[in-house]
Amino acid sequence: MRKLLQKLFSGFVVKMANKYASRPNSVRIHQALTALFKSINQQPGKKGLRLDFNQNDRFIIFSDQHKGARNYADDFGFCEHNYLAALTYYNQNNYHLISLGDSEELWKNTLEAVKKHNKKNFELEKYFVQRNAFTKIFGNHDLYWDNDPLAGFQLESIYGQKVKIYEGLILQTIVNNKPLQLFLTHGHQGDMQSDGNWFSKWFVSNVWAPFQAYLRINPNTPAFNNQLKSTHNKLMYQWAATQDAVLITGHTHQPVFNSLTHLERLYIKLNEAIKQNDEVAQNKIHDQMFKEKISGAEIPTFTALRANYFNSGCCCFNDGDITGLEIADGKIRLIKWEYKTKNQPVRILLEETELSGLLPNN
Repeated sequence: MRKLLQKLFSGFVVKMANKYASRPNSVRIHQALTALFKSINQQPGKKGLRLDFNQNDRFIIFSDQHKGARNYADDFGFCEHNYLAALTYYNQNNYHLISLGDSEELWKNTLEAVKKHNKKNFELEKYFVQRNAFTKIFGNHDLYWDNDPLAGFQLESIYGQKVKIYEGLILQTIVNNKPLQLFLTHGHQGDMQSDGNWFSKWFVSNVWAPFQAYLRINPNTPAFNNQLKSTHNKLMYQWAATQDAVLITGHTHQPVFNSLTHLERLYIKLNEAIKQNDEVAQNKIHDQMFKEKISGAEIPTFTALRANYFNSGCCCFNDGDITGLEIADGKIRLIKWEYKTKNQPVRILLEETELSGLLPNN
């Protein structure tokens, strides 16, 4: 019976999850991001840190693990092997770990259940804490860390020492003798389904989680899919386009690099190939789109794009892959960890660009 229901409802469930999982409001989003960015710059340490870094510093940004209780409503379970391999790699290479929100799934689960079933990854995260190389940002699904009076005690019980929770972070550096700020936050602010909405939390806990567990459906499609930017990503990009800073978020589970999704990059390449009358390049791109099951929709027009919005994607894709953003060696990189030969997790570089290209005058 379950297999029949999976076949009948899987597509519908994923479609509805994508459609109704968020209700972003442009005014609310822009006001919330502006207020938080201003607060961190004016009062660093209150709502968020402001950290200086240089060419020798390294950061890895992961978001949206949604660590659960290893039942069929746990979207993180299939991805833990890649996450553990990634944490080992980044700790050995002296990266600073930034957990950009929704690390723990506390709408569907109790905290005790999450702690019990995620001891391995908490132990690896603890190494970053011990090196003073761990920054934890809260999201909507782990808002508990910000608003529960026992949150500090619980974090200390997990990591063995006090860990402060923040709403955002500003990384700042000097590139080509010019200042550059990277503004990081989870990105749920202004989403009326996520930003303090008690009904959404109740629905996920009492309706969606049992339904998902029974059907064994994970709505988080692979990192590269046939979508343009989600509405929420578009609105966050619109805010970033008016700022001198670079905006980095999570929340949407959709990787964005230099303000573009994978599909949008393909469309731009296709436009260039058409302009140059390069049939070989056109055929190659069409073949790639066919393999990735991307429909031949009308090519959208991209104008005046500013390369200052990034999204880390998530660590709960239903194929077990995870995505994140690295900042190292004067560059920012979109990476993916996936199983390759001999079932060994492998780090794959998807995109990279120089930090100098993110300066406001560019």
